[in-house]
Amino acid sequence: MDEVTIFRGEFDSRLEQPFVSGGIKAGFPSPAQDYMDDTLDLNSYLVKHPAATFYGKVKGDSMKDAGIDEGDILIIDKSLNPRSGDIIIAYLDGEFTMKFLDASHRDEGYIMLVPANAKYRPIRVDATDNFTVWGVVAWTIKKRVASLLNNEL
Repeated sequence: MDEVTIFRGEFDSRLEQPFVSGGIKAGFPSPAQDYMDDTLDLNSYLVKHPAATFYGKVKGDSMKDAGIDEGDILIIDKSLNPRSGDIIIAYLDGEFTMKFLDASHRDEGYIMLVPANAKYRPIRVDATDNFTVWGVVAWTIKKRVASLLNNEL
């Protein structure tokens, strides 16, 4: 089973950076400097409930087809009410794991934790399992610059 390492965040300061408010086109280049007249505070944009928000680091590949890869950083909000289809952090049998929540069988007495990688099977969870939904994945942070890929958290 894949694991998620959990970290407590520091959200009491502002993290403002220049922001291209006019949007970034994926087509022909445009002079983006003309649009850098605004700032974006990443803490307030990404973290809606600071006291209930944690970071997690992904270990494993069970969610790769959802675009979540090993080493990605998760922003996990414990205050959100998990719904079917959400990506959740579950505490199952003494480990944290990340999967899609399928609650469509709740009336039948179980739920399913569904990976996003065909080499893994869904996990059926019922009342006999040591299980809790620990939080909902609100955001995923992914490194894109090759020179940054070896930075460790």
